[in-house]
Amino acid sequence: MTADSTPSAPPQLSRKILRDDVYDTLLEMLLDSRIKAGSSLSIDALARQLGVSPTPVREALVQLEHTGLVSRAALKGYRVAPPLSPEQMAELVDARMVVELAAIERAAGRAAEVVPALRAAHARHAGVIAEMGALGDDSAHHTAASMRRYFDADWGFHTVIMQSSGNRYLLQMLEGLGTHVHRLRQAVGHGVSDASTALHEHAEILYALESERPQDAVEAMRRHLQGVRCRAVADEENADHAD
Repeated sequence: MTADSTPSAPPQLSRKILRDDVYDTLLEMLLDSRIKAGSSLSIDALARQLGVSPTPVREALVQLEHTGLVSRAALKGYRVAPPLSPEQMAELVDARMVVELAAIERAAGRAAEVVPALRAAHARHAGVIAEMGALGDDSAHHTAASMRRYFDADWGFHTVIMQSSGNRYLLQMLEGLGTHVHRLRQAVGHGVSDASTALHEHAEILYALESERPQDAVEAMRRHLQGVRCRAVADEENADHAD
């Protein structure tokens, strides 16, 4: 290789970037309901629509299958999964409660480490909610991108606690549950009815940790997750009645 020659990027690197771009685009289309629940997914049609070859589309759909947003049946191909039922939502939050209560109990003993990072995550969450509030209450103004920023900020608060638990396996368990939370987000759609309530509940968790009251922090997390479960189930049942 000469001194002025430039090494080419490995082919697998550029393909991974393309696959990730396709994944992000398809995920946004699913969360934005541009691809309806229950509809079939044609790899060739999606490839033409996105202006790419079928390979990154196929790879992205394999990734999306792990989130539960799409499913694959033998000889039938991929299909958009239906939204979570109220029973599935309740079970998902129950599983989160098992993992997250264990995590915050451990993180509470490391308040000096967790509080600064949690304050930053809480501020980011509040900032995203303020941005969405500026768009008005009309959910039509809330784009898929703004919804993803909201959910990422909300999830980021919980992730800080998990990372501060000092238990890598608890973090892995939450990350595994996080893929299924995509389906919960899909069910919520554009209306984030509990944004201000969730922010207040996060603030109670943060205050308990700042005050070095570990048991209060655990109970605040318990109340928050119970609220998430009740609101998610109520939103889904109301949507069913509206249909």
